[in-house]
Amino acid sequence: MQDTLIADADRLAAAVAAARAEIGRVIFGQEQVVEQTMVALLAGGHALLVGVPGLGKTLLVETLGTVLGLDRRRVQFTPDLMPADITGSEVLEEGEGGRRSFRFVPGPIFCQLLMADEINRASPRTQSALLQAMQERRVAVSGTDHPLPRPFHVLATQNPIEQEGTYPLPEAQLDRFLLQVEIGYPDAASERTMLIATTGADQAIAKPILTADELIRAQALVRLVPVGETVVDAILALIRGARPETAQDEGVKRHVAWGPGPRAAQALMLAARARALLDGRLSPSLDDVAALAQPVMRHRMALGFSARAEGVSLASVIDRLVARLG
Repeated sequence: MQDTLIADADRLAAAVAAARAEIGRVIFGQEQVVEQTMVALLAGGHALLVGVPGLGKTLLVETLGTVLGLDRRRVQFTPDLMPADITGSEVLEEGEGGRRSFRFVPGPIFCQLLMADEINRASPRTQSALLQAMQERRVAVSGTDHPLPRPFHVLATQNPIEQEGTYPLPEAQLDRFLLQVEIGYPDAASERTMLIATTGADQAIAKPILTADELIRAQALVRLVPVGETVVDAILALIRGARPETAQDEGVKRHVAWGPGPRAAQALMLAARARALLDGRLSPSLDDVAALAQPVMRHRMALGFSARAEGVSLASVIDRLVARLG
């Protein structure tokens, strides 16, 4: 069993390395973003991509879909978008002999990789329809369940600057995203490379490296990765330490309004396993927990009024908790 796991992990590491190299031919200077997004997909979860316009969020999703061999769709979220525009609806058809019946017409959510562009611009009702499908991997229309394809992942984007006319996602819905990936500006060298590579006559086009079935097998392998007691204890200490009710840190008790729930610990465990395999290792370490603490926790907790008054940021609170792990 152990030998088989090692052999499978080695094959996955080689395939993932090839996939990352292929993505790197198209996406420049966003290595951490690519890594965290691939961690979310390998762990079988969804990711919320937060960044200003023009940083390549749409290109990243398109490239991931191509490289991982996934059927992808894109939905632009707007205030007038209805749930049926995403999930699909039933239409009345007239058959032979004048007999009428309803037929279900699947919406764009019936794909393997869905980009929900500017998800916070849709109404809460539409957001809920999408997020229910994310959680249950099915769509219910007129009392009939329609299972979604496997694998099924949502990469949603959000603009942190333009908040006019938006409907921020409630905390319970944010919790459905395995990771919140912050996308910043590339460094000067990467931006120079991107400038030259994307304004010439020839532009790089990603090629398929994996298939959907291979991704499913990789996701199953992630759940077989052994986790040491030290890492388990660190995850529990980090998550429980971020809750005002169970925290030992006085700063958390004073500054945090509410902390991450049990789903955060589950997400951190899965993400740490996926990151280890992504890096060619058979078991996660404390470094994996530290590296993933921010994307796992920042959308699952909130600061109180005292923190805002004192200029304390959520990132600094999480970093202080990570530092206590040793």
